[in-house]
Amino acid sequence: MANIIYAMSDSVGETAEMVARATASQFGEEEFEIVRVSYVLSEKQIDDVMESCVKNGGMICHTIVMPRLRAYIEMKAEKADVICVDILGPTLWAAERITSMEPSMRVGMVRQLNKEYYKKVEAMEFAVQYDDGRDPKGFLKADVVIVGVSRTSKTPLSMYLAYNSIKVANLPLVPEIPLPDEILRIPPRKIVGLLIDTYKLNGIRTSRMEALGVEGPSNYSDVDRINMEMEYAKEVYRHLHCQILDVSNKSIEETAAHIMTIVEKNREMDAELNI
Repeated sequence: MANIIYAMSDSVGETAEMVARATASQFGEEEFEIVRVSYVLSEKQIDDVMESCVKNGGMICHTIVMPRLRAYIEMKAEKADVICVDILGPTLWAAERITSMEPSMRVGMVRQLNKEYYKKVEAMEFAVQYDDGRDPKGFLKADVVIVGVSRTSKTPLSMYLAYNSIKVANLPLVPEIPLPDEILRIPPRKIVGLLIDTYKLNGIRTSRMEALGVEGPSNYSDVDRINMEMEYAKEVYRHLHCQILDVSNKSIEETAAHIMTIVEKNREMDAELNI
């Protein structure tokens, strides 16, 4: 019969189980059975695991955070002559010594960090999927929709905001292409229209054309054409009743900070309205 390692935690128990499996792998998988015991929040739960451990001849490794329960496990393990390894305790003690700070002792912090990580990844995948108006259905699921003519930094902004766990879709404005119906179904407070100085945009577009190896005059970077696009953009923003940001002399970080403030206010409003 395989030996048993009980991986205990006052949260999900992923870390304790991972350490148990890493340990077992050094002896051959068939030698150990790993039993994860999650959300251990009472002495009774510890007693039950101890009984199983004594009965089956197993050992315990745990990542219990609460000092009271850690002390209880240590006391019960000593009485029952059960091998028990406190994975988290010595590391907390060492970190406390070098920082001269006390740990928060909040349960499930690693899990919370993982949630934030996956939320960020999800937002970045969202930004890629709904970049450049690729699928207007994304507008309805986005935290914010960025609208603007070509080369107003819509995509870099979207990715920067996504890194901050904000779901962003963006829509390029082209006078010859009608607006998708979905943009008209979004609350104006969730749309941000970008404006930029004509000559600033002319310089950006000219540099872009040169980078692509295109020489000579181009309608794309023509000042009159850009003026016409900007007038069209202003007309669209009036129609959408959306918020407007002039990005002419702003960095991506500055513009993103303004949009993050807008998103935060929208989230507070959504919470009040139970949306």
